[in-house]
This record gives sequence, structure tokens and C-alpha cells, in this order.
Amino acid sequence: MKARTRRGLAILAALGALGTASALVLNAFQSNLVFFFSPSQIAAREAPLDRGFRLGGLVAEGSVTRSAADLSVRFVVTDLAREVPVVYTGLLPDLFREGKGVVAQGRLGRDGVFHADQVLAKHDENYMPPEAAEALERARATRIGSADAPQP
Repeated sequence: MKARTRRGLAILAALGALGTASALVLNAFQSNLVFFFSPSQIAAREAPLDRGFRLGGLVAEGSVTRSAADLSVRFVVTDLAREVPVVYTGLLPDLFREGKGVVAQGRLGRDGVFHADQVLAKHDENYMPPEAAEALERARATRIGSADAPQP
């Protein structure tokens, strides 16, 4: 085999290995990509039913109920326009409170209940995830706009 042919085969093998590695990295990245949705977006059916995502908003006042038998907790996440019921089994963060910001990661069930695998609470009074703050601001604007509309 000529040196030129060997070099060509080595380059082709290297390009093939690079392509395979790139495809594996991109596939892993895509499967770990988690999108953020607000309760209003979920009500508009923008959220996927077949993959996990993050739900963010405020914990509705008076909505937290804890199971006496296990670590199951039910609560409602709201963006002040829409609400989504959430079920979570596990320990909640210390800062988890009604009326405070929360981000839950999990899947939306066909029954409309969000089954959370992880619950995150904001860590101080000044912080809220940018996506959650933006979603709450949009919901407030929508609510104020509909309140100003003439009533029939």
C-alpha cells in the first residue's frame, strides 16, 4: 500500500471517529436539555407530554398538603393567571413556602398533574430564575389587560 493511500485512509478514519464522537456528544446534550414552562404555557398546551421539563412560578397560598403516610406533597404552582397541580415525593428545600417562588423539574401527566422529580426554591428574597420572573411578568400583564377590558 502506498504512503499516500495510507495517509488518506488515516484521515478518513480520523474524520469518521470525529463525526461519531460529535454525534454522541450532541445526542447526550439533547437528551439532557430541560426547557422551562410557566402554568400559562402549560394551559396553552405548549409543554411536551413525552419528556421532562421545568415548571416555575409561585406556590399558591393554602395549596400545600402533605401525606401522613409518606413524604408525598401536593401543591399548586401559579403564575397568577393559571395554576398547575404538582405532586412530589421527597424532602422539600427549607425555603419552600406558600407564596414564594419555586421551580419543579419533572413530567406532566395526561391528567394535567405535574409529577416532580426535583423541587427548587429560591435562595433569598432578591433571587428568582429569570424565566420565572419573565413568566410572572407576562401573566401579570395579561391579567391587568383583561381587567381593563370592557365587561359585557
